[in-house]
Parts: sequence; structure tokens; C-alpha cells
Amino acid sequence: MRASGVREQPTGLGVPALVSIGVGGMVGGGIFSVLGLTVQVAGAGAYVSFLVGGIVAALTGVSYALLSVRVRSRGGTAAFLDQSFGTRVAGPLNLLLWLSYFVMLGLYAVAFGSYLTALLGLSGGWHRLFGSVVVICFAGLNLAGAQVVGRAESVLVYFKVAVLLVFCIGGLAFVDTARVAPSAYPHGSAVVYAGTLIFLGYEGFELIANAAEDAVDPERTLPRAYLVSIGGVIVLYVLVAFVAVGNLTPWQIAHDRDYALAIAARPLLGQAGFSLVAIAAVVSTASAINATLYGTAKFTYLMARHGELPEHLAEPVWNRPIGGLIATTLGTLLIVNLVDIEGISLMGSAGFLIVFAAVNLAASRVPDARLAARAAAGCGVAACVGCLAALTAYAATTIPRQLAVFGAMLGVAVLAEAVIRARGRTPPAGTKPRGSEPKR
Repeated sequence: MRASGVREQPTGLGVPALVSIGVGGMVGGGIFSVLGLTVQVAGAGAYVSFLVGGIVAALTGVSYALLSVRVRSRGGTAAFLDQSFGTRVAGPLNLLLWLSYFVMLGLYAVAFGSYLTALLGLSGGWHRLFGSVVVICFAGLNLAGAQVVGRAESVLVYFKVAVLLVFCIGGLAFVDTARVAPSAYPHGSAVVYAGTLIFLGYEGFELIANAAEDAVDPERTLPRAYLVSIGGVIVLYVLVAFVAVGNLTPWQIAHDRDYALAIAARPLLGQAGFSLVAIAAVVSTASAINATLYGTAKFTYLMARHGELPEHLAEPVWNRPIGGLIATTLGTLLIVNLVDIEGISLMGSAGFLIVFAAVNLAASRVPDARLAARAAAGCGVAACVGCLAALTAYAATTIPRQLAVFGAMLGVAVLAEAVIRARGRTPPAGTKPRGSEPKR
């Protein structure tokens, strides 16, 4: 019996835990893999490119905060789309989201392989082999039921951020201002294009939505968590890019773009700095691969349970629903071995821009939302569509083959949804529509 006068402590996730989820999702491997690519495209304006991507993420974060409070479901983004647009529209968008997770995993795996190759002093095509091996290993761990998640994941978040802060603080004193001056920027379209190309590095804040069901005082904690996590990562990314460009020439970074952050640490901290950043990148990308594989396999299972993927992916294998994990692993291996890092970034960023434009549109249609929130959502729609147009236009003239690959990815999502609808959407008996779970 509870003693009188003693207040029960609320249980669940507060702002610090939710921020940890958001920051962990964004810094899971993005900055380690896309810095070199950003500098190669935007040169001295790379840090402005990260700001461009961050503004789009911040506007979309407002929409996520609005919808997360109203639709508290572990389905996250998929639940928002289902409730707002119905399965006819949400179906292909959720399939595109699933395929974009393949791409994100591929980016992490290629970054893991590149940094491990550099750390071991190897050369050649080892990065694809190492990237494939790490995906297979973590898929095997998840098949066996082992999960390197939870508390260890939270510790890794702070380790990654600490290494990046050391890099920033140590490097600010040595920045060559001539290298980061506006006069050294390339033309503006390249800076904007780079900002859209590396948008994949920001998408991880959406993971907060999947944890919204467990949030304490969601009306207060969820908006703050989005604000703090996205704002903090924008500052971190801009600082990292500013220090990197200010200490090395764009050519030096672009020459070793796949592990550019480790190269940028060498002038500041010597070989020890190179090794520290490379180790942080290997650990960071490995943990991100494991956590994303686990989450994507669960997402795939839920989609199949709700009739948005073939029902076979929801059937138990060896008494466990692992069809989605196997499908995700195979898709990721294709990305790792067939697409280069610029193509991976293009595919992933374009996919998430389309999905996030839809989420912003959903938020702008919430009737009881504040005018400021709906206006921010409308700006988010415009920003996502504008960035997608800039990304498409620039890629059409520079990497048309990679753009064609994204077009094929988009076509697969639409075609697969058409096939599913033609066969009939038959979720298992007793399954509730996603997003209809009662709020706690």
C-alpha cells in the first residue's frame, strides 16, 4: 500500500532520454561519411551546406513535434502518413521510407569499411568487403536474438559527440580564415545542392517519434526533445565542417573523402587524432548499423502486419518474425556493393525529402494546431520540395546515372504498392490500423 502524501514518480522517457535518441540517430554515422562528399561539392562553403540541410530538418522537426503529440505510436512516420492520407497514398510513401532505410544502412556500412580500411592502413576495394561483412555480422546477431542496443547505445552517443567536440575545440584555434571566407565559396547552387545531398545526415531525429508512446508529459517533452536534438546537431555539424575546411584545403579533404574527418584531425592532433576519429567512426557506424537493422526489421514486420508489404514478411521463421530482417540485409548488401557514396547520399536524401514533405503536409492540415506550427509545416513542405528540385536539377547534369537509380527506387515503391493493392491488402485478423493504439 502506497504511503499517503508520497507522490508516485512518473515513469517513461524524459527530455534527456529523448534527446539521446534523436542525437544518436543523427550522429549515428552521417557526419563521418558525408563530410568529404560535402567538401568535394561545396568547397569552402561546406559548413553553409550543413546549415541549409539543418534548416530543412528544423522545419520538419516542428511538424514531427506536432504529430508526435497527437499520434503517439511506435509506428512513427508510417503512422503519421497512414492516419493523414490513408493507405492509398501512405502505402508507396512507407515503401519508399523502407527503401530509404536500405540506403541509410548502406551509407553507414560504406563509412564503416572506409574508416576501418584507413585505420588498418589498407588500400583498394577493402571498404566494400568490410562494409558487407559488418552488415552480415549484425544481421546474424539479430537473427540470434542478440542486440547491442539499450544502455550501451546511449554511452556510444556521448562518446561520439565528445570526440567531435574535441575535434572542434582543438581545431578552432588553427582555422585559416581565408579558407572559409565567403570569397572562397563556389557558386551558390553548389552550396545548396550539397546541403540537399547530405540531408541523410539529419534524418535520424524521426526516431524520437517511435519513442513518443513512452514519453513523460509528451506535450512538453516531445517538442523540447526535437528542438534540442536538431538544434544541437546543426551547431555540431556546422562547427565540424568549419574546422575541417579551415584546417585543410578542399582538395586534401576530397582526395580522401570517404574518411575525410580522420584526415582533418591529423593536422590538429597528429596520428593519435587520426586514430581516435577513425576508431570513433568505426564504433559509431557499427552501432548505427546494428540499431538501424533492428529497427528497420521491426518496421518491416509491422508494415507486413498492416498489409503494406507481402504478408510473408510477417510470418515466423524459426519461430521468429525475421523475414523483414533478411530482406533488409539483402537490400543493404546490394546498395553497399553496387552504388558509390555520392549515389547513396542522393538516393537516401531524395527519399527522405519526399517522405518529410508528406509529413509536413500532414502537419499543415491539423485543424486544431497553432497558426505558427501550421505555418512552419507549410514552410517545411516548400523547403523539402525546393531542395528535392535543386537536388534533381543538379544531379541531372552531374550524376545522371545515379539519378536514374533513384528513379528506379521510386518506381519500385509505386509498382510494389500497385501489386499489393491488386492482390488485395489483407492484414491478419484482429490487427488494428496503425496509429490507432490508445494513448497512455
